[in-house]
Amino acid sequence: MKRIRYPLLFLFGIFVALLLLSVYTRFDARPVIFSIKSPLPESLSNIFPQVLGSSDHWYPSITPSKNQSLRLSAVSVLSYDLNDEKMLFGYEETKKLPIASLTKIMTAILAIENDNLGSTYTVSKRAALTGENAMGLTAGEKLTLEDLIYGMMLPSGNDAAEVIAEESKFGRDGFIYQMNKKAEELGMNNTYFTNPSGLEGDGHQYSTSIDLLILSRYAMKNKDFAKIVGTFEHEIPSTPDHKYFLLRNDTNLLTSYPGVKGIKTGFTWEAGMCLVTYYENDGAKIIGIIMNSQDRRGEMKELLDYSIRSLGKTPPKHS
Repeated sequence: MKRIRYPLLFLFGIFVALLLLSVYTRFDARPVIFSIKSPLPESLSNIFPQVLGSSDHWYPSITPSKNQSLRLSAVSVLSYDLNDEKMLFGYEETKKLPIASLTKIMTAILAIENDNLGSTYTVSKRAALTGENAMGLTAGEKLTLEDLIYGMMLPSGNDAAEVIAEESKFGRDGFIYQMNKKAEELGMNNTYFTNPSGLEGDGHQYSTSIDLLILSRYAMKNKDFAKIVGTFEHEIPSTPDHKYFLLRNDTNLLTSYPGVKGIKTGFTWEAGMCLVTYYENDGAKIIGIIMNSQDRRGEMKELLDYSIRSLGKTPPKHS
């Protein structure tokens, strides 16, 4: 009998514990809430990228309206009503394609969110020699981040994009890494960046019309970004640190289609002619996206006309 006393006591103890738990839950049915704390110190937890569950995460409705009669040359097209959260027109909107200088939308918003617009950046020789579209920078010049973003977004200066990435607190490689982390944070699951300008040749970079819609909607909520991309002409007077610049946006319908507020053009031979446009007029708020088009200006006008009519409104007179 002595040999089984302790096992019996052990079993009796389990029985009593279960009985007490049953009584407790009968009088207090509140669920027990467990909290798991991060193994990281709070100071590190606060700066660690919050990718999942970000308050910035938004995904659009991707069911296009029926009876779409518009025919365009673009490989991928999307038009989205921001008021009623619905797609007005779209095809191949999830197709991964090169995006050329539409990349600079991400470069600009990331720069704005991580530095003061008045910060001074120095132009490197490498950045000044960046090819294709240029702001016209010379090695050794010093300009504010704000002026560089104007130079990147209006004439689509690849040199300005490189200066912004090189002179950021992350460094160029770190900046590109942060571009991709920001895309992940926003839910742009089919986007990848390899440089800050959109030029081809240093890796396969791509996005989709849906992902560009997510990015453009997010970026246009930033007042500084919206002001810059909504500017047709920007003058930078000369100083001892740099020459005079006159920057102009000739492509994105700012002066030819009433209600257009920006945002960005893009072109490489791989990407074709691309255009993202934000329209706000007569109570309508629309983002139009055209990728790899034969006539981005003309087709964006057609897309906006179609979209505005589908909302029961009359498109503005435009040239």
